[in-house]
Amino acid sequence: MDIRRFASLRESGTTYADIARECGVDYRTVKKYLAAGARNVPPVGSSRLGTQPRVVTPELVEVITGMLRADVELKASVIHERLVAERGFSGSYQRVKLTCRELRPLVEAELDAGDEVRRLRGLHRRFATLPGAQAQVDWGHEGDLLGDGSKVYSFHMVLSFSRDPFCCDVASMDAATFWACHRRAFEHFGGVPGSIVYDRVATVVRRHVAPGKAVPLQPEAVAFAGHYGFTIDVLAAHRPTGKGRVERGVAITRQHVTAGRAFRRLAEADQAFTDWVPIRRAQIHRTHGQGIGERAVVDHAALRPLPDVPYEVTEVHVRRVGKDCLVSFDGSHYSVPARGVHPGQRVEVRPGTDTVTIRSLPTSGGQELARHPRATRKNAWVIDEQHWDGLPDGHTRATTTMVADLDAARDHRRQRPQDLPAHVTRALAIQVQARPLDDYDTAATMGASR
Repeated sequence: MDIRRFASLRESGTTYADIARECGVDYRTVKKYLAAGARNVPPVGSSRLGTQPRVVTPELVEVITGMLRADVELKASVIHERLVAERGFSGSYQRVKLTCRELRPLVEAELDAGDEVRRLRGLHRRFATLPGAQAQVDWGHEGDLLGDGSKVYSFHMVLSFSRDPFCCDVASMDAATFWACHRRAFEHFGGVPGSIVYDRVATVVRRHVAPGKAVPLQPEAVAFAGHYGFTIDVLAAHRPTGKGRVERGVAITRQHVTAGRAFRRLAEADQAFTDWVPIRRAQIHRTHGQGIGERAVVDHAALRPLPDVPYEVTEVHVRRVGKDCLVSFDGSHYSVPARGVHPGQRVEVRPGTDTVTIRSLPTSGGQELARHPRATRKNAWVIDEQHWDGLPDGHTRATTTMVADLDAARDHRRQRPQDLPAHVTRALAIQVQARPLDDYDTAATMGASR
């Protein structure tokens, strides 16, 4: 292409040699590309296709095809590994990968031809909902959001009609926290949707069953849904598209609320979401083409009213009180008052979203012994110093290495007569005559002679 730039100079009479010196090539090369009738495209080398022996022989092609028929998603790296181990294949992984790239579409077409269900895999039906008819729920894992090594989970609920979101961050995914998050979501929306879509989470589903069979629900889930008047809709296994609204909402909330920020408490993360909600509601959703806030007004108006009395789900765990007045629960330790318990006593532990309450057993009166903020990480010690009131604290123990201190302690032990009791003082006042020791020897000799 550099030589063709001088075509106009050649037409004006410049010699091939002059152009060759300018381009730094031989004049014959210049003549080849600037002579009359020269080609206008770069030269193309001859194809090497079919000139090299095939590393993947037809026999190995049949073997690879059989592996793909057994599992069409089998990775090329696994196929290469098995060929090397089982058939002594000496070719590179790249050869096997290119072969799989050619064979995989053919095998997929062959399998799809005889399986109607397989042919429809990856496709789903788009559905629309009425205002207030449905909400979708999902968990998100936020990792070490607080920077103290504790795990944080985010609870998400999205109204399907408007895509109006709710999110709160918690330190546990137990049943009490799960249903408490529902109550917070209902208060946020101002009502209860007609149905809520879940995946097969353990707090809703009692056990997994085969496809097409009725899913057994947890009794607590049935009672909670009956109290608030919504229907539990459990998705089939491996169908995440059934709750795509909340699946996408988890990613959106994480990107706009927690990404690039540091929080010291869960309440700060919840406040960040509350501050972002007006921004989200002001946006135009690309699916329905309307403002999320506009449709949220209609959605909220169609929700069921909240019952007068909330339904509280409380788990009750029985634990033993240690000799250190601590009760272990969920990997952390909580103190109880020493004056109200004894070592080995059994107590009830009732965890909440933010608190842990410790009570005596109903047979012992059922009194509340302690209430602590719930630990946000494992191996935490939540202690109230007043619970150890009356226990030895070691303040009387002392040691010293100073000679002056030892002498002072010795002098302190030598009490003066006026500091002694009266009967001891009278005994000390008796006068005792002092005699030489020889008198005692003489008396002893006289006694022996008698």
